[in-house]
Amino acid sequence: MMQLFVSKRQASECLSLSGSTLKKYRLSGEWIEGIHWVRLNSRCIRYNLELIKDWLQNRGNPKAHMRAIETYQKGLLSARKRR
Repeated sequence: MMQLFVSKRQASECLSLSGSTLKKYRLSGEWIEGIHWVRLNSRCIRYNLELIKDWLQNRGNPKAHMRAIETYQKGLLSARKRR
């Protein structure tokens, strides 16, 4: 599963959500920093498009979304075991 972090503009266009709605979900804690979004510096936020799409699809089923988060985390290079 290839993860793609995108700008606010790209996320807004792809998800049909306003920039203020993206910010609301970030600041309210609905989206987890380091999972759904990352802060590159004080002025630059990037959004994990695939996980946010999954979150939107599974808002009524948090367990299903948690499985998507776990799959994402297992796919990170840092999660791979050394040989």
